[in-house]
Amino acid sequence: MLFESVKLDDTQLDAIREVGNIGAGHAATALSQLIEKKIFIKVPQVLFLTLEEIITLVGGPQALIAGVTMHVLGDVSAKIVMVLPRSSAVHLATMLTKQQADERQILTAMEHSAIKEVGNILAGAYLNALTEFLGLMLLQSVPQLVFDLAEAVVVEISKGMPEDVKVLCIETTFTEPNRVINGHFFLIPEKNSLEQILKAIRVKS
Repeated sequence: MLFESVKLDDTQLDAIREVGNIGAGHAATALSQLIEKKIFIKVPQVLFLTLEEIITLVGGPQALIAGVTMHVLGDVSAKIVMVLPRSSAVHLATMLTKQQADERQILTAMEHSAIKEVGNILAGAYLNALTEFLGLMLLQSVPQLVFDLAEAVVVEISKGMPEDVKVLCIETTFTEPNRVINGHFFLIPEKNSLEQILKAIRVKS
């Protein structure tokens, strides 16, 4: 099996997926109000992955991706990143800013801000839902946006992390009338924080 699992059973993973769906629902409402257009966000599944598996999941080391990165503050120390294929990020940005979609691969300053705001809204919604479920205070920092190869992005966000760190992956699907955009939301716990998260999951589920 490609994706090695942390020691959680199916019931516990389903509980986290439901938490993700609750957060996604709140995020979808906020985004729909922002763009004045109905958008749906769903969480097909939740996985715990290694850093190497993340690179494979997002298209391989040479895949061009957009990553919105933030730090998690509070009871748990971690990094979070929302990853979209570069073309999907451009489409989402033009939709958010109500610009004409085209084939370009470079975002304007306004579109950069729009993508960061999506990451900020998603992070806030997911972390609020996780806070309620786990009983842990989780707050996000100001978002940063990076466009690069998948391998370079993962190397950057994993600095200071143990090599065997396990990452919580919340698959995230954006659906609007004419297109489905598949993305991923990763929570990368720092040393000693993963066990704290897992312990809270086991107690609550």
